[in-house]
Amino acid sequence: MSPPPTAPHRPGRLSTGDRLFLAALIGIPVLALLVFVWLPALASVGLSFTTWDGIDLTDIHWTGFDNYHQIFTNYPPFWPAVRHNVVWLLFTALLPTPFGIFLAYQLDKKIRFTRIYQTAIFLPMVLSLAVVGYIWEIIYNPDTGLLNSVLGAAGTPHHIDWLGNPDLNLWAVLIASAWRHTGYIMILYLAGLKSFDPALKEAASLDGANGRQTFLRVIFPALKPVNVIILVVTVMESLRAFDIVYVLGGGVGSKPGMELLSLLITDNIIGESSHIGYGSALAVVLLLVSLAAIGTFLVQTFRKEDQ
Repeated sequence: MSPPPTAPHRPGRLSTGDRLFLAALIGIPVLALLVFVWLPALASVGLSFTTWDGIDLTDIHWTGFDNYHQIFTNYPPFWPAVRHNVVWLLFTALLPTPFGIFLAYQLDKKIRFTRIYQTAIFLPMVLSLAVVGYIWEIIYNPDTGLLNSVLGAAGTPHHIDWLGNPDLNLWAVLIASAWRHTGYIMILYLAGLKSFDPALKEAASLDGANGRQTFLRVIFPALKPVNVIILVVTVMESLRAFDIVYVLGGGVGSKPGMELLSLLITDNIIGESSHIGYGSALAVVLLLVSLAAIGTFLVQTFRKEDQ
């Protein structure tokens, strides 16, 4: 006789404790994301159409697009800040980012003392941008700074005021930021190179490709996901630059030559006279610029893949 059919195995139901644990595991991060990210972002969009001093909620008054109109037509620091943000983005994309990729490619060749080099180059990334700013503030000091001492101008009437000169201070801050950004890009790209199939390099070498051709025609296209990440990081780091400029610029209040959108937002929200609506409108402009820059690249990238 054949044995009686057995009932199909059914997985046991989750206990009440398991359900509570899963609810907390999923719910707490989602709640934190809503409270600390999306709610402030949506509130900023709403406040950008109002005037408010940030004290009494009853003082919020709807003004429509008046804040945006004032920003684009009657706010002198706005267009210099936009120009400086564009310069920051182009400088970061054209110098420290390619240099970080170059260093990663060289260090991936397993040269001697490569771990020491990696640690030394990545060390600035361990520091916050505020600390990096304080370090470079010492370097740029017009009287006792390292840079003027090397140039032989420290303590003389002919010293160079790197942070006080409107023609130099933005470039001085960019160099300080590049010092940190290079190590970040190097580590990101080095991680991608470690996962790259070495057989592809050998095949390119057998076909007669030199090191530069192998990188440009084989390695770089194959690491497209890493390239996308690096581009997004570069755009976001450039457009939201604040900490290092805040430190080197002496706090709230944009120095001539160092105006950035992030500093203008801070000046209007927590400055001497709070203009929450005005600052929120500037924040929305910065958000739209960031989304446009990243969205355009992503659309073009995925469109090429579909073709």
